[in-house]
Amino acid sequence: MPIYLDNNATTRTDPCVLQAMLPFLTEQFGNASSTHTFGSEIAGAVGEARRSLQGLLGAAHDHEIVFTSGGTESNNAAILSALTTQEGRDEIVTTSVEHSAILTLVEQLATRGIKTHVIPVDSRGRLDVEAFRWALGPRTAIASVMWANNETGTIFPVEFLAGLARAAGALFHTDAVQAIGRVPIDLKDNAIDMLSLSAHKLHGPKGTGALFLRQGTNFRPLIWGGAQERRRRGGTENIPGIVGLGKAAELAAERLEPDRVRIGGLRDRLEQAILHNGHCMALGDVSNRLPNTANIAFEDLEGEAIVHHLNRAGIAASLGSACRSCSMDPSHVLRAMNVPARSLRGAVRFSLSHETTVEEVDQVVRVLSGIVAHLRAMSREHPNPTSNSPRYTS
Repeated sequence: MPIYLDNNATTRTDPCVLQAMLPFLTEQFGNASSTHTFGSEIAGAVGEARRSLQGLLGAAHDHEIVFTSGGTESNNAAILSALTTQEGRDEIVTTSVEHSAILTLVEQLATRGIKTHVIPVDSRGRLDVEAFRWALGPRTAIASVMWANNETGTIFPVEFLAGLARAAGALFHTDAVQAIGRVPIDLKDNAIDMLSLSAHKLHGPKGTGALFLRQGTNFRPLIWGGAQERRRRGGTENIPGIVGLGKAAELAAERLEPDRVRIGGLRDRLEQAILHNGHCMALGDVSNRLPNTANIAFEDLEGEAIVHHLNRAGIAASLGSACRSCSMDPSHVLRAMNVPARSLRGAVRFSLSHETTVEEVDQVVRVLSGIVAHLRAMSREHPNPTSNSPRYTS
């Protein structure tokens, strides 16, 4: 049976989520904006999903939830809105290890004269908090810091950082795509103004997400249209996707605490067994990270080759973010962490879910041990004189 350990890229849609969605692809097909019975039933389902997500986020009000197409749209909406609603403020503060949905956007904004302060991280992927503090100023429109890194799992002190931003008069946004459903979140008692999430990271459907928008926060829509989402996101709602996200949020809230313990234990079992063989290291802040994520860098080997061989054995892992899987360049996250050159290209990310079993973890360890031994033997037989990190593609 295939083994799937790439849950930070996407998760399998939970069967319960699929069952909740199916009626809205068949007999319950109305438009939520219609005033007849077909429409009112749909509007009720959207409201129920909104309340389920409110519960998972610990939001004070259900109307603080704006449904979107996913994390990327939510991230764009948050940052672009802040730049247009914060009068006299035209600067952004973010980090060097953000997802491309943030970094690509700020790169584009730089071509329009928007100044961005990019805060560095240390060798364990931890944010330089003092540099963040000093970057905030009277022209800062928004600070955007991910809740947890998608490649290493390192968790950032976003609640503390949000307080610093508020004290400076700036808005604070967090890309919480990887954190939702994996760590507790309570938005009632902190200064986070906006938060992005995506359904397919918590066993919901692809193409659906949400933006938490704290009550009272000035907001300019990214997508203009009708009166949907209180005029904050135009367009007919993706009802099956929204219902699926609501069900996924409900399930995540129920499973959160038991899953954190069980999945964290499986992650540690996997990681410790791999590290036992030597010549590799765990990346990120191993004392403060997502319970499901292990990123292991193998010295003098190519992560690309390891992932390729794992795939041939029916095991799915990754080099890091799925959004850069076609790139031949080393991860920007690992470069920002100054991972040693001999390990930089040897990183493999394993990300577990509540569906992962002990038997699967032990099978991955056995298979991986053989793959690494094979690749090291190849390296000794066919050394590359021009590089400490030879590229193996098969």
